[in-house]
Amino acid sequence: MDTQQPVVLTVTHHDPSGSAGIAADTETAASLGCHCASVVSAITVGDTSELAGVAPVDDNLLVEQARAVLEDMPVAAIKIGYLGSVENVHAMHSVLRDYPDIPLIIDPDATLADKESLLAPPLWRAMCDLLLPLATLVAPNRREARAMAGEADVYDAQAQELLESGCRYLLLTGVPAEDQQLENRLYDERGLIREFHWKRLQPAAYGVCGTLTTAIACHIAHGLNMLEAVNRSQQFTWSAIADSRRLGMGRPVPNRLFWACKD
Repeated sequence: MDTQQPVVLTVTHHDPSGSAGIAADTETAASLGCHCASVVSAITVGDTSELAGVAPVDDNLLVEQARAVLEDMPVAAIKIGYLGSVENVHAMHSVLRDYPDIPLIIDPDATLADKESLLAPPLWRAMCDLLLPLATLVAPNRREARAMAGEADVYDAQAQELLESGCRYLLLTGVPAEDQQLENRLYDERGLIREFHWKRLQPAAYGVCGTLTTAIACHIAHGLNMLEAVNRSQQFTWSAIADSRRLGMGRPVPNRLFWACKD
């Protein structure tokens, strides 16, 4: 087998506009020198403006997709994005516990379903109980962290509560900072490791968190340590956002192949 191009397995939704989900993960992986094997967790209806409908796949089909890839290819890292049902959380747990040595990056995507249902138990509880203990890194934004860490009321406490679920690292994204900046914070069990400050770019682009977590999975697949993988992935994501294109009538789409478009 050709081992020069690492294989990254991504588990998330199909976005018909290609702005996020499987299409965006594939583009990110290709841009970073990885092969993307994809497992579709949900079929969605939407464009660059809004999501109109979501249908999670059957949990048995999700398991069959994932095992077909994992039993055939030398997967170097796994990224999980949108799941959307408690049954699919249980399904992925049944698969992932058989592959404890593969780094697992989780983007707890809360953007695709009804706000009230997705940001409340039992889905978050299932993720915290079943998936976070298996994760190498979990990367919630501040709204997702608040929903998952129900007992904590400040960012550092939320991070610590989620780390106690068993994940090794936590990257808290999108924390407002001064001077039109956003702050991302990387933690491990000892506490805060590093703060990263990035200029806030307007208007907000589509599929940013998924791009960042897939990039982290790709850099881990290439053998980088976590701090360097997180640092380089943020640089990649910021550059993709800075070169965003308005391909439809809604939000701009990150150009994940920005480097190929330079003179």
